[in-house]
Amino acid sequence: MSLRLIPARGAVLGLALMAQGMAVAQETPAATTLPPQLQDFDAYVEGVRKQFDVPGIAVAIVKDGQVVLERGFGAREVGKDGRNQPVDANTLFAIASNTKAFTAAALSILADEGKLSLDDRVTDHLPWFRMSDPYVTREMRVRDLLAHRSGLGLGAGDLLYWPGTDYSTEEVARRLKDVPLTGSFRGQYAYDNILYGVAQLVIEKASGQSYAQFLQQRIFNPLGMRDTRFNSDALRPRDNVATGYAKADFKDLQPAPRMSWGNVSGAGGIYSSVHDMSRWMNMQLAGGTYRDARGTEHRVFSEERQQGMWSVLTPIPIAKPSVPELEAARPNFLGYGEGWQLSDYRGSKLVWHTGGWPGMVSRLTLVPQHKLGVIVLTNAEVGGAFNAVTLRVLDAYLDAPKTDWSAAYAAALAKSKGKADEDWQKHLAARATAAPPSLPLARYARTYRDPWYGDVLVEQRGGKLVMRFSRTPELVGELTPWQHDTFVVRWNERWLNADAFVNFALDADGGIREARMEAISPLTDFSFDFQDLRLVPVDEGGKASG
Repeated sequence: MSLRLIPARGAVLGLALMAQGMAVAQETPAATTLPPQLQDFDAYVEGVRKQFDVPGIAVAIVKDGQVVLERGFGAREVGKDGRNQPVDANTLFAIASNTKAFTAAALSILADEGKLSLDDRVTDHLPWFRMSDPYVTREMRVRDLLAHRSGLGLGAGDLLYWPGTDYSTEEVARRLKDVPLTGSFRGQYAYDNILYGVAQLVIEKASGQSYAQFLQQRIFNPLGMRDTRFNSDALRPRDNVATGYAKADFKDLQPAPRMSWGNVSGAGGIYSSVHDMSRWMNMQLAGGTYRDARGTEHRVFSEERQQGMWSVLTPIPIAKPSVPELEAARPNFLGYGEGWQLSDYRGSKLVWHTGGWPGMVSRLTLVPQHKLGVIVLTNAEVGGAFNAVTLRVLDAYLDAPKTDWSAAYAAALAKSKGKADEDWQKHLAARATAAPPSLPLARYARTYRDPWYGDVLVEQRGGKLVMRFSRTPELVGELTPWQHDTFVVRWNERWLNADAFVNFALDADGGIREARMEAISPLTDFSFDFQDLRLVPVDEGGKASG
């Protein structure tokens, strides 16, 4: 669900106090000790780091308006000389999709100020906005941009910005008219990122500011989130920032490049620390309010808007846990609001979200009933680690049995890897190794065009074929024959973990009619939405045939 920020008065006063050199108050760690279950918390987190091969983890816990714990574990950067740079409470990580709550909050601020309504049509603010269906275009409301119920498929259109393209945010949004819908409007849940880029444009149109300026002036500055950055482009030379790590080919840990969402930043661009995110959590748990250095309370967004953000708009089916050890974590309800996931755990409502980025994943969890918040930031692409740490904290405060969540999530991870290995063995068994391509390799070397992505080039270099996505520098790789007219593309950047099958379909005369793609491994991130591409050869005049 989304958060809302509030009437100008509180935000302006917060800015004025900062201009006078008065810091916004930050609660100091409570004098009370941690619950009994967390007396061994340091050792537990270190065990999680080793279990999931995570270089560094940062954790903060807030309770009843106080910061109970802010701590770093392990390394923000693994030194080649063996000297690692440690993680602390101020180390910056990419919070990725935890940014979505900030986007929802920004819309809520503007709604509180009467500059827009969440019930407005998107075309009221962006007259040029189009989806691939006229009805959806006409009926799409601002609220729908936040709720993952548009009819787009899972991760649809993500290749327009992921893993980094040179399209602008508006160019990405304008290409939505060609991204196919696979479901009914408001009919089912399917997570997307691209519509948060549209929400970002609505914020800019209604506020008259850039999205980055709005966040800085209306959220970061008032809350005293001094080290938080809009995205990696805004990082400063002396910033205490973590390096992300990914397992190339799902095996070997290596540094991932520091990337920036120069477009669609509203879906996941922010870098922050657990220290700064503690302020964000306490404001959320205080109903959208915070206190400045003088103890004066200011409101960021209205209670009405917070309830809107924390109410289910889109129900999500509850899947059976992949392993029995996770049964206790299975919710009774699950849904999405405005920039927030909503569920329950051991009888208490949770308001939470996760984030994934090249080399970094995170989870923020609020338990409003208990005024409890937990933020876990990590610099490795392993979701089990942040879940294991989060649930250990929740159990401690909810008087639940002590559970080895590290072992439980390790079992789930092992099972998913095992299934991926089985899937690959099935591909190998079905492969006809004595079935070469129908055409000489030079015949496949063409420019291909997809209606929504644009051009993808297949070039012949030194007797080999190379595939290159024209707007995505990282997506360059060698095409090798698999069987018949199906090839495998192995990307040069091995941290992507997104190798794909490329199948060329021929017409009756032996010409190439189109090419289709699909990720090879079920472990590949859904944002590599290769399956939605319809690649048609471009003729000499630059026109896509067919």
